[in-house]
Amino acid sequence: MSLPTAASTLPPPKPRKPFYRQLYIQVLVAVVIGVILGYLSPAYAVKMKPFGDAFIALIKMVIGPIIFCTVVTGIAGMRDMRKVGRVGGKALLYFEMISTVALFFGLVAGHIFHPGSGFNVDPTTLKSGEIGNLVAQGHNIESIEFLLGIIPNTFISAFAKGDVLSILLISVLFGCALAATGDRGKPVYDVIEAGAQVFFKIVHYITAVSSIGAFGAMAFTIGKYGVVSLVPLMELIGSFYVVCIIFVVLVLGLVARIAGFSILRFCAYIRDELLIVLGTSSSEVVLAPLMRKMEELGCPKETVGLVVPTGYSFNLDGTNIYLTMSILFIAQALNIDLTLEQQITVAIVGMLTSKGASGVAGAALVMLASTLSVVPVVPVAGMVLILGIHRFLGTGLAMTNLVGNGVAAIVVCAWEKELDREKLKAVLAAA
Repeated sequence: MSLPTAASTLPPPKPRKPFYRQLYIQVLVAVVIGVILGYLSPAYAVKMKPFGDAFIALIKMVIGPIIFCTVVTGIAGMRDMRKVGRVGGKALLYFEMISTVALFFGLVAGHIFHPGSGFNVDPTTLKSGEIGNLVAQGHNIESIEFLLGIIPNTFISAFAKGDVLSILLISVLFGCALAATGDRGKPVYDVIEAGAQVFFKIVHYITAVSSIGAFGAMAFTIGKYGVVSLVPLMELIGSFYVVCIIFVVLVLGLVARIAGFSILRFCAYIRDELLIVLGTSSSEVVLAPLMRKMEELGCPKETVGLVVPTGYSFNLDGTNIYLTMSILFIAQALNIDLTLEQQITVAIVGMLTSKGASGVAGAALVMLASTLSVVPVVPVAGMVLILGIHRFLGTGLAMTNLVGNGVAAIVVCAWEKELDREKLKAVLAAA
């Protein structure tokens, strides 16, 4: 009797779903329908907004518990506190390096494309009433009160407010304490790990109807702002997307190549998540699915649980590109020449405020207001020039942030020599 071969012991491949049941196909069709409806019937399309709002609200409802469960189990699962510090330190080092590159990448791109040149806007004609609240939030980000505000009043209030940084703080503290208790903490660990599975299942249910949310959000965006009315600002939108694509292909592509995988294959692998972000303009809605896919790609659960949620606050490549390009756009539109020193100041301040803006509604706009308040040569009122197109820019920066955080998880796992490269190669090849 012949022995079974190695190949025969492998589980049979999963049958491919019909194309119309693929999530990315459903979302893509929904986005296209939303665009068509917004163009043909703007007034009716605007009424579709509740579909997008409801989907995003459902996802945000479980983000806090998911971050808590995954960070806690990630840290406690490592057991070795030195490893937690090593992984966290490597992740933060990587985040700061790539974020700095993204900031200066945006500055260089702004000088190459000159999207604001030729507008010749008179600063005295700008109305700043619309951005008063953003400026106030920006000043809060700069103050020491904001740093103290990361500490929640109670353990539960962090979840009630939905503040990502506060949730991360208590998650890290809880995870470290749970790991320090050893075997006595195992029942608590098991409960939290089981809870994570429940919340991931909830996310699975919600993402099953993501096409409806993407349709509502895209229909509202096109119906509200229109496409024809944005023609004068299309150069900024177009150049921003080109810069984001170049950043992903060149910068993140180089990082991916060093880590041993193709950035294009990786983008194809997370196409479902990218299309959901395209429709909703929010990367938060795919936090849980991204973490799942990173684990399926060969990244250890513990490392993914620590790196990805942290990256959502500290690794904002697209947001940093948006910041520097927007400031240069406003300066060019107002015929203001920024010195090299002022541009470097913009980059340094942006590096700090990008952390403070995470978890804040309209985070990128708040971050922009905060940075402009530190560089007074460019009036904060100039933000009114991009308010109308922020939604379109926000989609691009969210997609870039998503790819950046996925790459970061793989790089840190490779750095820790924990990446299953055979699995990575096989999964990406099948993408």
